[in-house]
Amino acid sequence: MEVQESYPVDVDSLRADFPILQRKVGGDISTPGEGDDDTVPLVYLDNAATSHTPDQVVDAIADYYREYNSNVHRGIHHLSQEASVAYEEAHDRVAEFIGASGGREEVAFTKNTTEAMNTVAYAWGLDELGPGDSVVLTEMEHHASLVTWQQIAKRTGAEARYIRIDEDGRLDMEHAKELIDDSTKMVSVVHISNTLGTVNPVSDLADMAHDVGAYIFVDGAQSVPTRPVDVEAIDADFYAFSGHKMCGPTGIGALYGKRDLLDEMQPYHYGGSMIRRVTFDDATWEDLPWKFEAGTPPIAQGVGLAAAIEYLDDIGMENVQAHEELLAEYAYDRLNEFDDIEIYGPPGDDRGGLVSFNLDGVHAHDLSSILNEQGVAIRAGDHCTQPLHDKLGAAASTRASFYIYNTKAEVDKLVDGLEVARDLFA
Repeated sequence: MEVQESYPVDVDSLRADFPILQRKVGGDISTPGEGDDDTVPLVYLDNAATSHTPDQVVDAIADYYREYNSNVHRGIHHLSQEASVAYEEAHDRVAEFIGASGGREEVAFTKNTTEAMNTVAYAWGLDELGPGDSVVLTEMEHHASLVTWQQIAKRTGAEARYIRIDEDGRLDMEHAKELIDDSTKMVSVVHISNTLGTVNPVSDLADMAHDVGAYIFVDGAQSVPTRPVDVEAIDADFYAFSGHKMCGPTGIGALYGKRDLLDEMQPYHYGGSMIRRVTFDDATWEDLPWKFEAGTPPIAQGVGLAAAIEYLDDIGMENVQAHEELLAEYAYDRLNEFDDIEIYGPPGDDRGGLVSFNLDGVHAHDLSSILNEQGVAIRAGDHCTQPLHDKLGAAASTRASFYIYNTKAEVDKLVDGLEVARDLFA
């Protein structure tokens, strides 16, 4: 690896926390990490899909299973009490991390951002939307937002509207003012585009929504892992993100909602844990946030998410953001050196930590395969933004995304891999 230069984070020390980054790839996938054929060092640039998990988080999860594994809120024995305390404190830790002063009552754990979106769409949208109402989204929405609200609008007779993007991949805020009107009941917007890297003005959109009596749901899947987020400063009514993109485990996400809204909403899932009293005729619900967490919850994942937050807090989210932005700008500038590369989204000094692009004459999937042979792991496809790719006139794109353990040398390795692709397709 390169000699450590001036990065906002101590990359060498951080990389030591992620043994997977020492892997070599390219051999028999049935025996990962084994055999003489595993000769290519891994360069992992697919962090917008899933980041890696440091030893500290893995250890926290292992400690749960080894020392106090038990179901929560159901037993008075010692292990159940320990697990319950750890699980509840994980909610408190998430609330603190995103600036939710209401604490655990405003944070429900979900499977991921997608389930959080569906929870609000079904628990709030089916009751509150009807003919004559509108839901305003953007042309850069992830399918988790776009498809969910699209289908809820179809069921309720509401209209789904989409804020245009301009040539630089930014929102047309004048168009937003036109679309967000007295018919609007919900604005659902991605904080950072997972394809364009655009950082959207979510506070301004929140003001627009609230001026007409609407609510705003912010998809924070790419923002909470990468920068300081304060849901109250944004004035978000709902905000969601996933653990697996922020050094945490898979299988857990979080839904923030303002207390009064969550109080009024009916549950989306039914079953154990979320009920207070059941008869043959009816049921009443547990207090927040448990009424939105039916069944055995993601206990180990909650413990892991809390550990991931501690890990990121030790680094400092301002430093995480600065490091990502440095690498994104460097990658943008390196890619922009070539006339045969088309980059999507805003300039390099005004984006989140990812760059999507296409190389002339090479399909994104072919390029991904060639880069994989060089050990470079990137994402190729539509990134769950098919309508956006239609708008861009691209069937697919190649996306490199960065995190706290990546370096400029790894960006250079990506660029070197593009030269191999040029030679193959010349």
